[in-house]
Amino acid sequence: MTTNENKDLRIRSIDISEGKNRSPNRAMLRAVGFSDDDFKKPMIGVASTWSEVTPCNIHIDQLALKAKDGAKDGGGAPLIFNTITVSDGISMGHEGMRYSLPSREVIADSIETVMGAERLDGLVAIGGCDKNMPGCMIAIGRLNVPAVFVYGGTIAPGKSKHGKDIDIVSVFEAVGQYSAGKMDEEDLKDIECHACPGAGSCGGMYTANTMASAIEAMGMSLPGSASNPAETSEKLTDCYESGEAVVELLRQGIYPKDIMTKKAFENAITVVMALGGSTNAFLHLLAIAHSVDVDLTLDDFDRIRKKVPHLADLKPSGKYVMHDLHSVGGVSAVMKVLLEKGLLHGDCITVTGKTLAENLAKQDSLSEGQTVIRPFDQPIRDSGPLYVLKGNLAPEGGIAKMSGLKIRKITGPAKVFDSEPEATKAVLDDEIQAGDIVVIRYAGPKGGPGMSEMLSITGIIVGKGLGEEVGLITDGRFSGGTHGLVVGHVSPEAQVGGPIASYKQAISLRLIAKHKSYLFIYPMKS
Repeated sequence: MTTNENKDLRIRSIDISEGKNRSPNRAMLRAVGFSDDDFKKPMIGVASTWSEVTPCNIHIDQLALKAKDGAKDGGGAPLIFNTITVSDGISMGHEGMRYSLPSREVIADSIETVMGAERLDGLVAIGGCDKNMPGCMIAIGRLNVPAVFVYGGTIAPGKSKHGKDIDIVSVFEAVGQYSAGKMDEEDLKDIECHACPGAGSCGGMYTANTMASAIEAMGMSLPGSASNPAETSEKLTDCYESGEAVVELLRQGIYPKDIMTKKAFENAITVVMALGGSTNAFLHLLAIAHSVDVDLTLDDFDRIRKKVPHLADLKPSGKYVMHDLHSVGGVSAVMKVLLEKGLLHGDCITVTGKTLAENLAKQDSLSEGQTVIRPFDQPIRDSGPLYVLKGNLAPEGGIAKMSGLKIRKITGPAKVFDSEPEATKAVLDDEIQAGDIVVIRYAGPKGGPGMSEMLSITGIIVGKGLGEEVGLITDGRFSGGTHGLVVGHVSPEAQVGGPIASYKQAISLRLIAKHKSYLFIYPMKS
């Protein structure tokens, strides 16, 4: 109940822990194992996203138990509760994807609901699949009780029968290779069966790993949480120590809004740019910032992009996966480089109770001779690969990821579709040729509805060998596994009458992906 300073840590649970009139409330908790002593301790919620519907979350029940142990040993009275998850990989490419982004809000609302109704004092939130991270963080921001986020961890790479490292994006691209006659059915089945060898989130610098890295950079996870793989003792230790940490945050009186400042979000964006992260970082970080009343805009992303080099040779456009980054020092080691170069705010407080600079001083540097992270003076790109688009097609903005591209512009006829399935069928039927620009509209938040990700179609395009020869523009969004000359988040969306709604089939478009710091897409003059 108290620290040496005689501080009562029951900042909310005292509503039910004290008073004869709360006997009925306590009776319910006695039935789940509470004792008299437990009512003197802060009650800690452990929000688990465990589920059997995806490998990203299949192990999180065990992680939640470790976090519970840590919170208990740290002096708290922990209780595990669950929320939902949606598998983006399973929902990809069909109507099910409409539920993916809204699941973020369901996760946030459900965690906030349980924490509020049960009067819990602190929170450890554990997430695996893509929408878990922002969903948990939005809840943490709204609640503003001492909290730590734990990432469930990345999956190990799979192995094809040819000995090649593969992952889930390999399967999406294999569909395109099979469609183009570049792969037989046996090899396609082999990749399907071996791409996902166990528990953990998709292995490249896709959305889950991107958001986990951003959250660690923000100071809301313990050092190492973003890159510790799912099925390791390090991840179990991460969970245990996070349980201990949340009780210590209560003792120190450190709240999420103390940590999640504008400078902390700038640190998160800096790390995302250096790692070549997912375009989904834009919409998720903006939503998290809103939950803590931080004024974050697209202009902040573009301002930071200009000064941060792209250093990580990670999939989807690079060679390596998160497991490889972990083996050479992890996200913390990359942050150490960025701090040394003056690109991070080292004075930001974190969930350790120490500053970012103090945390990084204890972390190992990148391994000697490693090739996952480029030397600072020999980057993949001199600036970040995530661009803010502005032009007449997207007067309110759009997003593009330019990592790994050899070309910067395409001029050709627009092939306009009002849904992703229609466009995917056209690609599979060889109706899309080199030089075409695929336009998929009515796929935004309202038009979808749900703003679907489009890894299926972009994976097929790349697999068919058209990744450098076909452009794609949409008011929907992309998976972190997408790469190619693609532009998403086009706003205003077609459903509300945005310019993308007026484009006609076969109108000649020019997509230019390099003009100082902006991107433009516009119809060619006849």
